[in-house]
Amino acid sequence: MIEEVFPNIFCEEIPLPQNPLKAINSYVIKGDGRFLMIDTGMNRPECLQAMESYIKELGVDLKRTDFFITHIHADHLGLVSELAQDSSKVYFNYPDTEIINDPNHWEEIAASAGINGFPESDIQAAILKHPGRRYHARRPLPLTLLREGDRIAAGKYVFQCVETPGHTRGHMCLYEPKEKIFFSGDHILESITPNISLWTADDDPLQEYLKSLDKINDYDIELVLPGHRRPFDRHRRRIAELKQHHEARNEEVLSILKKGRQSAYQVASNMSWDIDCERWEDFPLPQQWFAGGEALAHLQYLQGLGRVKRELQNGKALFLLRE
Repeated sequence: MIEEVFPNIFCEEIPLPQNPLKAINSYVIKGDGRFLMIDTGMNRPECLQAMESYIKELGVDLKRTDFFITHIHADHLGLVSELAQDSSKVYFNYPDTEIINDPNHWEEIAASAGINGFPESDIQAAILKHPGRRYHARRPLPLTLLREGDRIAAGKYVFQCVETPGHTRGHMCLYEPKEKIFFSGDHILESITPNISLWTADDDPLQEYLKSLDKINDYDIELVLPGHRRPFDRHRRRIAELKQHHEARNEEVLSILKKGRQSAYQVASNMSWDIDCERWEDFPLPQQWFAGGEALAHLQYLQGLGRVKRELQNGKALFLLRE
């Protein structure tokens, strides 16, 4: 059901079948003779069918539509390849573009997963089932790349680009200072916690995410339009809750490591997760994958704080408390 969440700003939930997120919010801004769509859905038939009904009911002309994609994940970027026309601009960010253009991306992730304890027999199956691989854009797109402070005009609105790395390296939000509207993508969500994952050794996404939360805390925002679930206000309250969540996660990881050195995969298997399964072994493989990446992100962050150290044994990374 299409909802006008602000004058000439519309939202429709595009379904994400068999996915815990359930749906993604795709926004359309009606301008003077042109449209701007923010995020699209996965590149799969169910999403395309819902999108086609959305744009027909709203009277969107794709030949006069530009797209702003908050980040690389398939539920946000995937369907744009089916929607964008030769006359469209697709606005995106630089860091996530580097991942798109990296031909070794999945091989590097697979190698890192093995080092961090993910069972070798499950790695390729997990990657083949990964929605980012299965439901991404089918064709390369010409992208208009943006940085912090760049502006996009749509109708009466002039949006500022705000870099918010953490959920992905290049995650980018849009802020309208006059109306105090903030399109948050997956940076700040109201009723669920954005996944902060790591599968490479060089990044510290949780540190970047917490810095990005502090950055947005200073903004004057009256309405947050997120990538999933309902719009909300009081963004500082939600930021405080998210920071508390990650602090509790860090303490849980430290408590698990009191039992001795473990791989990220082992730590993940002992963490508490909001998944309807009694045992770790019953988790769907994609959920084990995301949990392992999140555990590794917390371990990397704690290592940066000097509370945890990492050792290599027989080509495997093990983490232990620093005395």
